[in-house]
Amino acid sequence: MKNKIAIVTGASSGIGEATAERLAQAGYTVYGTSRRGTSTARRSFAMLPLDVTSDASVEALVDEVLKKHGRIDLLVNNAGFGVAPAGAEESSIEQARAIFETNFFGLIRMTCAVVPHMRAQGSGRIINISSVLGFLPAPYMALYAATKHAVEGYSESLDHELRTRGIRVSLVEPAYTNTQFDANALEADTRLDEYHAVRMNAIEVVRKAIESGDRPSVVADVVLKAASAAKPKIRYTAGKLAGRLRLLRTFAPAALLDAAVRKEMRLDALASVGK
Repeated sequence: MKNKIAIVTGASSGIGEATAERLAQAGYTVYGTSRRGTSTARRSFAMLPLDVTSDASVEALVDEVLKKHGRIDLLVNNAGFGVAPAGAEESSIEQARAIFETNFFGLIRMTCAVVPHMRAQGSGRIINISSVLGFLPAPYMALYAATKHAVEGYSESLDHELRTRGIRVSLVEPAYTNTQFDANALEADTRLDEYHAVRMNAIEVVRKAIESGDRPSVVADVVLKAASAAKPKIRYTAGKLAGRLRLLRTFAPAALLDAAVRKEMRLDALASVGK
């Protein structure tokens, strides 16, 4: 991977940081990004400031990398955030727009900024960090699941379009990962008493799942696998739980899977609370 140039968005911590480190270890020259930019001390990759919701910021970042190296070989779209578990109607339209602006439109901005250069050089890889929620929506995670469904559809369409240009697009789908994701999630901005009990239960279920989740390095290893594959797949699950959920989604009867989700989240047991 020597002489290959990679950009990893949202690389100040968690999956993004682990991915940037893993790519650097494999020989890539890596530029991680975050809104504020952070020190490169104790890191094997450079950090640059980037706001994926800003056209000017995206353009400035891509221009800086191109001026230094003249090419971009790999883009890992990882920047994103979630809304803490809550009923779908507890988030305003403004909050819905905000999460799509980063998780989906930010990914599109970055993609549109690098694709012309990848086309010109006749090669490139784009890896979009999705989630199991991109194929198996969870209750009380509606907005985050919606952004990941959008990412999945966009990525699959894009891969068809760019494959004959020497560019491949892949999705990496982790399950729960032991990061600060839940601590950094936005609180729903329209709290309703009717959802209090089930919301608190959902928050606790997600908290415990994250605590026992895969290390970010598990996801980073899969990103490297997708980036270096001679014949990359469109989808890669990351971790054993994600693999099991993909199999269940593909082969299990819909009613059985639906019942399992409801049991896990205690939806029916809590249905009468708050009425």
